[in-house]
Order: sequence, then structure tokens, then C-alpha cells
Amino acid sequence: MIPQFFVLLTTLLFTFDTLSTSLAFPNDLELPKRQEVDDASAQTGRVPGPVNPPPPPGPPSFTGTKLVNDRAHSWRPLRTGDERGPCPGMNTLASHGVSIYISRDGVATPAQIVTSVQEGFNMENNLAIFVTYLAHLMNGNLVTDLLSIGGKTRKTGPSPPPPAHAGGFNVHGTFEGDAGMTRADAYFGDNHSFNQTLFDKFVDFSNRYGDGYYNLTVAGELRFQRLQDSIATNPQFSFKNVRFFTAYGESAFPINFFVDGRKTDKKLDMASALSFFRDMRYPPDFFRPPTPMSNQGIAEIFAMHPFQPGGNADGKVNNFVVDPTSADFTKRCVLYQDILNTVKTLYPNPTGVLRRNLIKNLRYFYTSVPAILGSDCGEQFPYGQK
Repeated sequence: MIPQFFVLLTTLLFTFDTLSTSLAFPNDLELPKRQEVDDASAQTGRVPGPVNPPPPPGPPSFTGTKLVNDRAHSWRPLRTGDERGPCPGMNTLASHGVSIYISRDGVATPAQIVTSVQEGFNMENNLAIFVTYLAHLMNGNLVTDLLSIGGKTRKTGPSPPPPAHAGGFNVHGTFEGDAGMTRADAYFGDNHSFNQTLFDKFVDFSNRYGDGYYNLTVAGELRFQRLQDSIATNPQFSFKNVRFFTAYGESAFPINFFVDGRKTDKKLDMASALSFFRDMRYPPDFFRPPTPMSNQGIAEIFAMHPFQPGGNADGKVNNFVVDPTSADFTKRCVLYQDILNTVKTLYPNPTGVLRRNLIKNLRYFYTSVPAILGSDCGEQFPYGQK
């Protein structure tokens, strides 16, 4: 049985005009104006400098359902230089500018991303902090406090010293991983663009197991099939630690976050799925979920075809070997330790502003760990506390 804290953990890999702006986002009546200012600033080409990162925001004051595809957050097509990546939820938020706190160019601070996923998808606060700061620690620019939801870009600032990279969500093997639902494995060259062949499989499984809708039954069958696909075709297939969790979260994400909040059947129709996955766009008149959501349903998805972490060994297909050292649903604190080990590998000897910001971001990240992984995962301080 999967503990409740894992129900909170494994999301992210995934985040019109009938209501007024004041009703949809009552705390900010200047969204359109401020969004234009943010977008204009993002296009100037100015290289950002060092900042002192603020703490992540808390839960919003209103956590019910509301229209999020409104006039203040209308969809716009991509411009040259806009970043998009493997996560259809984040791609959609950026294309709509939801909330104003994430720029449409796909580059934002962790605090802005937490606000965005809470406003745009009603994601639970601890989960939002956990997955956002996890991505930032592995793939963001910790000096400038900026993270790309796509690939590496100068808009996040000067590159950190190697082996750190500030490469964004597209970097394989940290946050993004193999056996995605609508993105190919990195081994085949493009791990972040919409893949029509894989979406056709998504539709096929929805027709076969869900009467034309994506539901929990479809999610369990498709997750298992995508694992088998990667084992059979990707000699470098890896499915452990962070990716083990995010893959199951990715399977549950569309049911919890892409179904209109006014519906109660938890079934995603194919037109809405295509809108999110390919077009990076809310369906017309889309309402977010009625309560803060995490990843309800993950236990059912996993139970259909239980699977152990591991990967193909010796660079050979169909050579899957279980990794007993990997984190899994029964070894939650191993995941926290693995994340810290990855960060220490990326930043072996930080100094100055980088060290200060690392300490702060690790502290911000850990504020969500007791709620997500459990209080027995004690806080660690690889770079000291001050």
C-alpha cells in the first residue's frame, strides 16, 4: 500500500471569458497590465544578475474551483525564444500567463512557479513547493533564482560552474525521465516535444480501456505499457529514484488536473487531452479543480501492475535489472537522500552567493519534506546552516 505522503509527492511532471478578472483572480486586478510589463522585460535580452531568493509562498486565500481560462489569462501562440518543455501542465500555464507570476517566455522564479501551479491548477501547497524546488535545485540557476520550464537559455543568467548546468526541465536524468506518456525517451533524441505517435497510443488505450476517456484504468494499463516499450527499445532505459515517483505522478496528473473542476466523473476526454498535451492550452471555459489536489489515484495505478525500480543493464535492450538501492514507495527517505546526493554532485564546492542560495533553497525545499515524505526524514545540511 502506498502511504498518503506519496500521494502528495509524485506530481508535476505535469501543471474563456465568462467571468471578470476580479472574480477569477480577486487578489490582483492589474494582471493584464503587469503581464505585459513582465513579457516586455523578458524580451529585452538583459542578462539577470545575482539575487537573494525569497521564501516560497503559502497557500492562496481561495482554494475552490474557478474559471482560469479567462480574459486576463488568454492563450497566446509561442514567440521566438519562448521556452516549453516536457511538462504539459507547465507549458499550458506559461502559454496562458497563469498567473501573471510566470512569464509567457517560460522562465520564472521558484516562488512564481509555486504561485502559478496553485492558481492555475489548484495544486496543494506542500506538493507545489516540493516539486518546484526539486526541479530548481537540479536544473535551475541558483544564483539568479530563475528556472526554465524548457531548455537551457541565457534568460536564466550566466551558467554556473560545471558540473552544474542550469539546463531547465529538458535535462534528462534529473527531473525529466524515460517512459513518458507523450514524450519520447532522451535516447531517441527529443525528450521534450509532443510526440504524435505516443499520443495516438494514449488515445488507443483510452478507447480500449476507458470507452474513449482517460481514467484510472487507462492510466494503469498505459503506464505499464510505456515501461515495457522502453525496456524493449531503449538500451539506456532508467527508472529509479526521482523518475520512479514522477512517472506514476505523471500518469495520475491528467485525471486530477486536466479534468474540468465542475465535473465529478474524473474522466478526461480526448479533445481536452490534445489541447493540453499538444496545444499547451486550456480547453474553452476551463475551471480548475474544486479543492487543492495532489495525486489521488496513484495507489490504484501502481497496484494494477506493481513495478520495481531499475533499468536496462550493460547498454542492452530487454535487459532490465532491479536496483535494490533505489528509492521506492516503501523507502521514502532514500529519495530525500538521493536528491541531496545529486545536488552535492552538481555543486561540490560552492562559495559566496551560490553557497548562500544553495543553503536557502535546500531549506525552502525541506519545509515541504515532512508533509510529503514524512517526519522521519530528518533535515540535512550538506553546506552548513548559515
